Amino acid sequence: MNFYQAQDNARRKTGQLVLLFFAAVVTLVILTNILVVFIYMFTAQGSVGMTRGFSETLATLPAENWILISTGVIGIIALASGFKFLSLRGGGRTIAEALGGQLLNPQTATGSQQRLLNVVEEMAIASGISVPPVYLIPEPSINAFAAGFSPDDAVIGINQGTLDLLNREELQGVVAHEFSHILNGDTRINLRLIAILHGILFIGMIGYGIMRTGGFSRRNGLPVAAMGLGLLVVGYGGTFFGNLIKAAVSRQREFLADASAVQFTRNPDGIANALKKIGGATYGSFIENSEAEQASHMFFGAAAKKFAGSMFATHPPLDARISAINPNWDGQYEIPDMPVNSTSRQTATSSVGIAGFAQMTPDSIAESVGRPDTDSLEEARQVIASTPDMLLDAAHDSFDARALIYAMLISTERDIAAAQIQHLAQHADAGVAKQTGSLLEAVANLSAERKLMLLEISIPALKALSKPQYKRFMNNTASLITADKQVDVLEWVLHRVLIKDLYGHFEGPQQYHGRVKNLRKYTADVVTVLSIIASHGHTEVADQIASFESACATLNIDGVFEKQAHFNFERLNESLGRLRKLTPLAKPELIKACAISAEFDGEISDTEYALLQGISVTLDCPLPARLDPQTR
Repeated sequence: MNFYQAQDNARRKTGQLVLLFFAAVVTLVILTNILVVFIYMFTAQGSVGMTRGFSETLATLPAENWILISTGVIGIIALASGFKFLSLRGGGRTIAEALGGQLLNPQTATGSQQRLLNVVEEMAIASGISVPPVYLIPEPSINAFAAGFSPDDAVIGINQGTLDLLNREELQGVVAHEFSHILNGDTRINLRLIAILHGILFIGMIGYGIMRTGGFSRRNGLPVAAMGLGLLVVGYGGTFFGNLIKAAVSRQREFLADASAVQFTRNPDGIANALKKIGGATYGSFIENSEAEQASHMFFGAAAKKFAGSMFATHPPLDARISAINPNWDGQYEIPDMPVNSTSRQTATSSVGIAGFAQMTPDSIAESVGRPDTDSLEEARQVIASTPDMLLDAAHDSFDARALIYAMLISTERDIAAAQIQHLAQHADAGVAKQTGSLLEAVANLSAERKLMLLEISIPALKALSKPQYKRFMNNTASLITADKQVDVLEWVLHRVLIKDLYGHFEGPQQYHGRVKNLRKYTADVVTVLSIIASHGHTEVADQIASFESACATLNIDGVFEKQAHFNFERLNESLGRLRKLTPLAKPELIKACAISAEFDGEISDTEYALLQGISVTLDCPLPARLDPQTR
């Protein structure tokens, strides 16, 4: 399954989730009304000699009562779900912190923690998304999760037992599994599922509260306690359906994520051995934290035992998952040993070859979105390893990361650069301007792609800023970009990545629901985007027109080339803002058309590929970095 199909399936799954939720709510409404009838029969006629039958009692109750009860139940569920949803607005970090997770700091991480951060960085760069923050969960079991409304606010959570008991190959398989959930849109569904199930469960919570308090009343203790018990039964009847929903949504996604992890790493033994160790470990994959139940469907392995076995299981059985990866498995689990932890940032390279730029085609570019492979993973590993430690250290530190991004935006013209440094001295935090100056020489010779890679590595450090620091940082980046009264392609791409990744963290996740299936509805915006690519990707006007027309022909649209003398980023932003309304399945042909325009002369330059990345990230289509450690 490719990225676009997975995103579309996730969107459809959300619609199915709403329908199942509606069915569960209807069930709760009916059960509550039935409960009220029985309570009325009991209180009106006494506990002995109930002369009227159920249907007769039902007929005596006014219709207004049913409307009032039904409205009340629906209102309670809606308010409870809405409140829970608002409490999750912080995205993935809300779940990680609720589970007691501690954010890992690359500056202080050692041993297995550093190994984990290395793996996550490599996979993020290979995937084309910014590096997600990583949280360490204080649990001795082998488990992990990914959470977030989108890649912008996603986090990775890893149990301490996972670090202690898995080697690098196995850890890589687990992390690849979690990245699959992020890229395929599963994490968004999982957060919504938590809010929905909370609303269904809340009826039972009310019943439990009534039983604890109402039962002590002298006058109405027994009837009130009976009402509480009834609501408890009704509520957990709703939970019955809720758990079925959770299981139905989760189980198949786990098989798909396992398969994606194998495709990503091209190493079935890594994830298969991790699953075998879960089967042989003392604590398995179970989580002791009381908050784990609501997030049980998010984890790599089963976080809690379920009554009635497979009916409510959020994960397929371990043996089924292992056999799907390795059909020749002998059925034996593995008792894990404590592995040797590497403290090195760099890792040895494998024999996997690097795809190289020459093999990139418009089709392969469109198909690579959200589908990292072993070549891109190995390439990311080698490029990170070949980057000077000074720059990597800066990217991992909240103070230095700001200086690193500022240094990327300092002009090569002396007068403009002097004005930019002076602006930082006046408006940036103390010492940042000096640190920016110390990084200028190291940053000056970096390619556009390596700058983007460092930016993606910097995101967790930048997310650790306070909100005032974040606002100051974004204001300063905007001032540096516009200091020379114009915006170039790389500056635009850097700014788009910063906005997309940091806005969701500090201001709240942005959730877009693309529903427009016909790309031709936005022909004018497509023409604008293709005109900008052609204008800034080719020197000769004839080549610009020809590349534009070639891209339009692929989309079967008629358009007139609009030559862009300067990079019109404002118009590009407006057009891309409307194109974000496209459904996932409508986007690959647009990405391909953009690549056709860029590749018209037989190659894709640094500027062209950076522009493709900026367009893709704005359309929520992560395009893997193009990095060649031999030349970049």
